[in-house]
Amino acid sequence: MMIRSMTGFGRGEYNKDQRKFTVEIRTVNHRYGDINIKLPKTMVSLEENIRNYIKEKITRGKIDIYVGFESYSKEDIELKLNTALADIYTDKLNEIKQRYKISDDITLSLVAKFPDVITVEHTVGNKEWLWDLLQPALYDALNECMSMREKEGTLLKNNILNKLVIIQETLNKIKKQAPLVVLEYRQKLENRLKELIHDQDIDDSRLATEIALFADRCSIDEEIVRLESHILQMNDILNTGDIVGRKLDFLAQEMNREANTIASKANNILITKGAIDLKNEIEKIREQIQNIE
Repeated sequence: MMIRSMTGFGRGEYNKDQRKFTVEIRTVNHRYGDINIKLPKTMVSLEENIRNYIKEKITRGKIDIYVGFESYSKEDIELKLNTALADIYTDKLNEIKQRYKISDDITLSLVAKFPDVITVEHTVGNKEWLWDLLQPALYDALNECMSMREKEGTLLKNNILNKLVIIQETLNKIKKQAPLVVLEYRQKLENRLKELIHDQDIDDSRLATEIALFADRCSIDEEIVRLESHILQMNDILNTGDIVGRKLDFLAQEMNREANTIASKANNILITKGAIDLKNEIEKIREQIQNIE
């Protein structure tokens, strides 16, 4: 299975017996599957067939489908004479001729020129016949669109995987720095107490209690473990492929939550900087995920 982007374009044509179907498919990102089909008025009966055909291949994205049809076959053209309208025109012309004593003859070409006296109508065959003609063009357009979505999906996947490596490297730096926070706090606390009580002995038990409370408040062990777990899950999902956009989006939200907690607990400038770097990379991933099916 391949990761697919929601952005794509495809075009297909099919010619047979002086008839041509043209299909264009454009897709962009969308939270759900939104299919919009534009067909010639005489072919609206094909909309359900097209919709079902697309749904088999595409589940998410805004999908616009444009279907064009041209025919140069005599079988598809019918001329209709509006005799009632021709009679009215002829009567009115005769009335004008008599009223104004005009000697000119009323000719066939003159009457035929009036609007809607002779109209051209394009006829089409039954639904099954039309679908057989349309399907090859639709197939080519959809295949081209899917190919484009898969190529872009591969680029998105590789980009996200690279960012996950950066996130893990940043997290490793935070892990190395985290144990030093308590040691630094202990040293600062001891120095402060010595300044306050001068030569008096420091109460080691109270010092230990204060340090333990501080260590509990600023501990980011759980957040680091969960964030590493999310990184592994995202790697697995990306390598599994198929329709994974919603899963990835959920994981990115959870990763951002852990990064925010690390930032809020940080009592160290290097950890704070690392947490900000984490959030920046996660936000970039979230932006990329928005375009994954």
